[in-house]
Amino acid sequence: MEELRAFVVEEDGVAVVEVVLILVVLVALVILFKDQITSVLKTLLSKVSNESGRV
Repeated sequence: MEELRAFVVEEDGVAVVEVVLILVVLVALVILFKDQITSVLKTLLSKVSNESGRV
């Protein structure tokens, strides 16, 4: 009975599961919005490239 209680109280593995779930959600969001992210980055990089010519 003591082993079961210790297993239930122990929460070391919970943090790992939370991190894995967060990473899965982030990867899914990147996959879903890949085209929009690429478009925004291309626009930003082209603006930076154009504006750097003025310096």
